Amino acid sequence: MSWHARLQLDYTAEDARTVARYSHHGPLRILQSLYPEGDAICHNVLVHPPGGLVGGDTLEIKATVGPGAHGLVTTPGATRFYRSTGPLALQRSHLSLAANARLEWLPLEALCYDACHAENHLTLTLAPGAECIAWDVSALGLPHAGQPFEQGRFTQHLQVPGLWLERGVIDAADKRLLGSPLGLAGHHCMASMWLATGTPLDRARRDAALETARAVIDAHHRMKPTAGATNPNDRMVVVRALAPQVEPAMKLLKAVRVAWRKELWGLEGETPRIWAT
Repeated sequence: MSWHARLQLDYTAEDARTVARYSHHGPLRILQSLYPEGDAICHNVLVHPPGGLVGGDTLEIKATVGPGAHGLVTTPGATRFYRSTGPLALQRSHLSLAANARLEWLPLEALCYDACHAENHLTLTLAPGAECIAWDVSALGLPHAGQPFEQGRFTQHLQVPGLWLERGVIDAADKRLLGSPLGLAGHHCMASMWLATGTPLDRARRDAALETARAVIDAHHRMKPTAGATNPNDRMVVVRALAPQVEPAMKLLKAVRVAWRKELWGLEGETPRIWAT
């Protein structure tokens, strides 16, 4: 039986406190709201109890952040796209930020099992003054468990409409893409992270975001040869990285998040509690 699950998560600012409310259909949940940084920032953990998607499953997540609110969303573990006999497994996320809202979208990695047929789709819209720090990390197969990505197809679609679009198709049969120095160069983990804003970044903030990210990359010697930070337009700074496995890529992105929070928002790098369990 296929799962079709939907979640609507809404953040609002109420008397200097960010409040999260949600509704759901099917196996998607939000755990208790936490406030480790005080009332202004609401931390939530998104849970999918089945633990993964098979062919025919669809997860649809919609999150809105109201004016002046600040939400943080993460997950307790990896999203797993399991083997499929043909039907597509789809995860679709729509994130919408109102004026002067902030969102940190920090799910743990997506694992693409051998012979999966999967698509991970994310769309982000931002009103003037809104800002979002987000990442997307995908790993192909489980090579250290003797389960390489030898069959299957994974499509990645990341979009800020009118501003930025990245769409990649990873087919296990495309050995040139997987192995070439101009492709994944034999790496099994792909990571993208971005700062996106509803209002163009002034030169000082743009340069600060770039220089901060590049300093973090320089300090992570293992990742430095396969990571970089760019400024594709006046409202975004993007970090991209390839790694042989998830852990070094995720460690890099977490460090960039801490640095961006401090440099751009004047906030400490509070770690979501679930990451320590």
